[in-house]
Amino acid sequence: LLWGLRAGGTELTFELPDSARQCFHQELERGLKFTLDYQVISGGHYDVDCYVEDPAGRTLYKEAKKQYDSFVHRAELQGAYTFCFSNEFSTFSHKTVYFDFQVGDEPPILPDMSNRVTALTQMESACVTIHEALNAVIDSQTHYRLREAQDRSRAEDLHSRVSLWSVGETVILFVVSVGQVVLLKSFFTEKRPGSSRAGT
Repeated sequence: LLWGLRAGGTELTFELPDSARQCFHQELERGLKFTLDYQVISGGHYDVDCYVEDPAGRTLYKEAKKQYDSFVHRAELQGAYTFCFSNEFSTFSHKTVYFDFQVGDEPPILPDMSNRVTALTQMESACVTIHEALNAVIDSQTHYRLREAQDRSRAEDLHSRVSLWSVGETVILFVVSVGQVVLLKSFFTEKRPGSSRAGT
């Protein structure tokens, strides 16, 4: 259960087992804007089903087998909004999903900025520019952190496959070598025809 504040948000990374569904609920006031960003970090084909419902049960957003996406909406009803991630279409792939749920409009950087009728001073303009640049840096860091986690997962999966393939090749090489030695030894083993007669 997520408890949202005005202009607040929540980031979460969770495990989504195969054939499972995970839902989250958020109480929202009417008129509040919310944003849902999600991305599958690891598992299967890096896809997941996602849908968002309002308090009346109407589906606001629904996407199937998406690796990542973003949804922005302004609440028309007051109550608990539900957003779910489903891996029910997969019978053996375990997924790791990241999502960022932001609620409310961002507060103004400067006091009374929305009610001002005069132009911003050079210092105020610089503050706004720096703030926007820092927001862009935060978004980029989150993006690259997720990409790094996704690439690391793929690299570990590839490493395990290469290791298993190497072990299999080693076993096959050993079996073939022993078979060749036994076969060559049988070619050079001298069979004495008189040995069976001597026994009788």
